[in-house]
Amino acid sequence: MKSLPKFTALALLIALTGGTYSGSVSAAPNYEEIEKRKAAKTKIMGERVGKKVAQAFDLYNEEKVDEAIAMLRELDPSDEFDKATVNRYLGQLYAQKENYAEAIKYTRQAIAPDALNFKDQADIMKLLGDLLLGTEKYAEGIKAYEAWMDFTGETDGKVYGRIAQAYYELKQFKNVIAPADKAIAGVEEPNKQYYLMKVAAYFELKQFKNAVKVGEELVRVFPEDPKVWTQLGGFYLQTEDYSKGMTVMKVAYDKGYFAKENDYKILGSLYSLTDNPWRAAQTFEKAIKDGKIERTKQNLTALASYYHQAKEITDAAKFYEEAAKMDDDADLYRRAGSLLHQAQKYSAAVVRLNKALELGTDKKGSAYADLAEAYFYQGKFKQAHAAIVKAQDDPSTRKFAKSWETYIKDKAQRKGISL
Repeated sequence: MKSLPKFTALALLIALTGGTYSGSVSAAPNYEEIEKRKAAKTKIMGERVGKKVAQAFDLYNEEKVDEAIAMLRELDPSDEFDKATVNRYLGQLYAQKENYAEAIKYTRQAIAPDALNFKDQADIMKLLGDLLLGTEKYAEGIKAYEAWMDFTGETDGKVYGRIAQAYYELKQFKNVIAPADKAIAGVEEPNKQYYLMKVAAYFELKQFKNAVKVGEELVRVFPEDPKVWTQLGGFYLQTEDYSKGMTVMKVAYDKGYFAKENDYKILGSLYSLTDNPWRAAQTFEKAIKDGKIERTKQNLTALASYYHQAKEITDAAKFYEEAAKMDDDADLYRRAGSLLHQAQKYSAAVVRLNKALELGTDKKGSAYADLAEAYFYQGKFKQAHAAIVKAQDDPSTRKFAKSWETYIKDKAQRKGISL
């Protein structure tokens, strides 16, 4: 649990004289009763108890918190107000010491008799909600806040934010939305976390279009925040609204908002999915050169695939081969060789295809078929024939290989070459 704010000497002094605290909205407040409570005569502690509390305060002021607690625990007031007041201070001091079990116990005891002055009662009721949420007692915390709302009849966006967070922790995602909306509406300065809670809840509920709407709202409310732009671009990618995603991510890219490798990857994906694989390849390659995207096998393969989609065959082959070299990937060597064959770079294709076969590619038929053609177009008919015969061992290339064997034999015979 995160440490609760410590009570300063001034805060305790205010508490001793009847301090104030902020309020929140109520589920069903009785406003007439609330006004009566507010107008009621202020209670003060009896002289004996008051002196002891003052002495405890002096100890607290000397940073002798344990001694102050011990003195307060020795008190056993008969008056309900005095007893509630002492329990209230004990709850606060134990909270400061991060002994939350004791803090909750004494806070509950302070609340139970409903004997404190109005604002003090409101203060301690809210503290109970804070303590319960801080100790992951989320359901109890929500109830404490609701009781506080009923008692005060006031509104507080921050409390709604805590309630929304509690429902999220309880995985009651449907219940997150309403308090999150009230939290957003109830604070003067926009708080991004309230919007993000809504987004997270909508994703958990698989209401992706609603999540995107909140993402769009985030961009409107926090236009200078780089993360909300890149997050929205990611949302559009997940919901397959590629055109809008492309627009948002391009703006973020141009503004220099990218901070993570994944931002560049999302942009590359969106370029590719909006039929601009060449731009995807260019952006991706620049990011790799600039160190924004790590030069890994996976990333180089993605770059190669973008160039492949863009029909930039030579560049695609180059990056497939670079990726293949990282761990001797037979299939990537085969792809590089196949593309070099398409680019009519037959000698280079032979080298890569033989490497793929040497490393044990799973697609031997395709590799041998491409190898046969690469040899053939170099006039190496014996090697071409040997390769095309091996291609017939693979059912997926057998028919093609048989027809090509006939063609190779015919060409070799015409040139007077014996196979």
